[in-house]
Amino acid sequence: MRISAEFYNQNALDLAKNLLGKILVRKTDDKLVKCKIVETESYIGPEDKACHAYNDKRTKRTEVMFWEGGHAYIYLIYGMYNCLNIVANGKEKPEAVLIRGVEPLNEIEILKAKRNIKSKKIQDLTNGPGKLCKALDITKELNGYDLIHGDELYIVENDEEFEIVEDKRINIDYAEEYKDKLWRFYIKNNKFVSVKKR
Repeated sequence: MRISAEFYNQNALDLAKNLLGKILVRKTDDKLVKCKIVETESYIGPEDKACHAYNDKRTKRTEVMFWEGGHAYIYLIYGMYNCLNIVANGKEKPEAVLIRGVEPLNEIEILKAKRNIKSKKIQDLTNGPGKLCKALDITKELNGYDLIHGDELYIVENDEEFEIVEDKRINIDYAEEYKDKLWRFYIKNNKFVSVKKR
C-alpha cells in the first residue's frame, strides 16, 4: 500500500525513523524497481546549521523544502552526485530526510547496468546517497516530484521488525554544534548502510 499524505506530515526526525524499512519504488526501463530504505538523515531547516534551508533560507534550490511533505527534494553534490531527500512536515516548514542507503529487492541487473562498477559486492550498488540515485536513475528532473500521487517514484508500506541505530550525520563538519546531533538513523546490521557506528 502506498504511503499517504498524512504520513509525510510529521517532523523530519520522526519521518527519518519511520521511513526505515519502507519500500522505495522507481519506475525505470518500464520496470518497477523496489528497494528497502535502510539509512536516513534528518535536516531541520530553521535551526539546523547543516541544512540548506538553515534560518529559513529560501532560494530557487531550497524552494521544494518549503512545500507540503511528500515531495522529492533532489540536489547535486560535488557537481556530480544526485541526492534524494523526502520533504517532511507541513507547508512553510523546511524539513527533509536524506535517503542514504537502500537494499535492492528486485531487478538487480538494472541497478548493475546503471551503476556500471567493477565491485562484485552487491552492497556497493546502493550503500550511499549518490550511489542509490545513480542506480535508480534519480536525477534533478525529479526535483519537486509528488511521491503521493506520482507513478515514477513513490514509497510503499512494509511491515518488518528491526532495531534502529542512531548516529551522527556524515560529511557535515561545517555545521558546528549540529555536526554532533544523532540525526542519522539506520537498520542495525544491514549491509547496505553507508557508514556503520563509529
